[in-house]
Amino acid sequence: MSISSINYGSSLLGLSVRNITSQLADLSTQLSSGVKANNYAGMGPDEGFAIAARAQLSNISAFSLTMTHVNTVIGAVNTSLQSLSKIQGQVQGGASATPQNLTSTGQTTGQQTALSNLSAITGILNTQVGDRYIFSGSATDRPAVASADDILNGTSTQAGLKQVIAERQQADLGLNGLGRLNLSASATMPITLAEDVAGSPFGFKLSGVTSSLTNATVTGPSGSPAGISVDLTAGNPNAGDQIGFTFKLPDGTSESIKLTASTTTPAPANTFAIGATPAATSANLNAALNTALSTLAGTSLVAASAVTAGDNFFNTASSVSGTVVNNKLATPAPITGATLLSGPGGSDSIATSFATGDTITVNGQTITFVASGASGNTQINVGDSVQTLLSKIDALSGTSKASTVSGGAITLRTDDAASFSVTSSNAGALSALGFSGTVTAATPPLRVSGAPLGSATSLVNGSANTVAWYTGNTGPGSARSSSTIRVDTAQSIQYGAQANEFAIRSLVQQTAVYAAVTTPPAAANAGPQIAALSQRIAANMTPQLGQQSISDIQTDFANAQTTMKDVTARQTQAKAAMQSMVDQTEGITQSEVASQILQLQTNLQASYQTTSMLAQLTLVKYL
Repeated sequence: MSISSINYGSSLLGLSVRNITSQLADLSTQLSSGVKANNYAGMGPDEGFAIAARAQLSNISAFSLTMTHVNTVIGAVNTSLQSLSKIQGQVQGGASATPQNLTSTGQTTGQQTALSNLSAITGILNTQVGDRYIFSGSATDRPAVASADDILNGTSTQAGLKQVIAERQQADLGLNGLGRLNLSASATMPITLAEDVAGSPFGFKLSGVTSSLTNATVTGPSGSPAGISVDLTAGNPNAGDQIGFTFKLPDGTSESIKLTASTTTPAPANTFAIGATPAATSANLNAALNTALSTLAGTSLVAASAVTAGDNFFNTASSVSGTVVNNKLATPAPITGATLLSGPGGSDSIATSFATGDTITVNGQTITFVASGASGNTQINVGDSVQTLLSKIDALSGTSKASTVSGGAITLRTDDAASFSVTSSNAGALSALGFSGTVTAATPPLRVSGAPLGSATSLVNGSANTVAWYTGNTGPGSARSSSTIRVDTAQSIQYGAQANEFAIRSLVQQTAVYAAVTTPPAAANAGPQIAALSQRIAANMTPQLGQQSISDIQTDFANAQTTMKDVTARQTQAKAAMQSMVDQTEGITQSEVASQILQLQTNLQASYQTTSMLAQLTLVKYL
């Protein structure tokens, strides 16, 4: 019989020695590296937590990097806005200065400063941070605005602001230079003053007349187009008697002319001579009115025209005018704001009545006609007035400038012509308001339509042949929402900016208009004309209640920065806590590992001694 040898390597004792050796090697590696394992597979049950925790730490680092980038962009935006605010003060100060003295260039020093300021503004608005144009909204790959030279002077194929202003001026002054008003011949009694055409956006609009003229019969404004009549057939007025005319100008301002009857020879300014007969007095009044109108047209109207042309060029707002329509009175008269939307024959109501259940849809929102008890902006009583309807349409369209009715023609206004649309289920009633089909407004930039310009009656879309001053993003939504980024797992911020925001666009618009207007220094009305323009520019640059200001935009960005600051503080705390748990999960306690190594070394030494003893064992000793 043979006795097999004892194989220590495959014995339990040998396996134990190898296991202790392996543990000792692992613990030595942990002691030198400071972590439990070189890979997640060696971490055992803590593997899943470690991976998830590392992912969260990575997210926090990514959010931190994102916020650093966004803060850089916001910092550049705030610096730019601060510069724009300073420029606004300079332009407004120049426009407010008195007196407004013209230089040999045909401009004041304030206007010349505005020209250089416009170049600075366009440069600021085309600021880049890295490869991002910060005032272009979501269109970060292209400049926000055209150059100052292109804006003012245009290109070889597109008109600039100066040309748009010149065309509008011709349309507002009219062929006779009286602001599109027709004044009767001097020998005609009674004197008549009337708008040249109803519903035109150009020139003076007759607003009112007041009179203390003895023996005079004064009527109006009435009719379509609106007119005023002054009849002196009954006799001469007394010295000191007065008559005043009030006009609305294209920019929404009002101006008046007041003439006083006088026996002084020659008649002083703003007076008319009392003649030997009423006919002579009437001729003198007519001549004085003609002079006063010509002066007002050459000063305030020219200034208002330039401001309005600037709005046509820069603003997205627009309007659409209907045809002149009459009511159902026995002697039909042009409709007014008081005209009812429904009524019997012979009443002051529109020619075709609205009925219960009819609708008018404004930009996709519906106004329904009800018998009575209408509420909100989506219902209207069939017996309400035209003005009530216009107010509800304005509420749904969101226009900042109210729609009007004048001389029997309704003018609907909108701040965004691209989205403006009005339809009605009652085509006849809509026609009775002066409109047909789908009512839309000409999309800006707006240019005068027709030739000669002095008799034009409408504005048309000029985008094909006019410089586009803003070249950034024009999509829907707010400027801020054009750039949105996540700064935490459940929180985002908006930090977009667009040069066409109201506050910025207004600054560009007023500065450009002020810089664009030039007048011959020796012209009779040059000084008053520039003074009227300067007054309007200064007023338009004064922030109004409810209108966006540059400081409002800065506040938005300050709020975004505050949000990121709070998020950063929260993430810093979360990162510290998470890192601590990761360290505890992945890391070791050196004293504990050292203790384990000493224990294993003792065990290993004992195993080696046992192995040595077994290695010396013989069969004789065993037996």
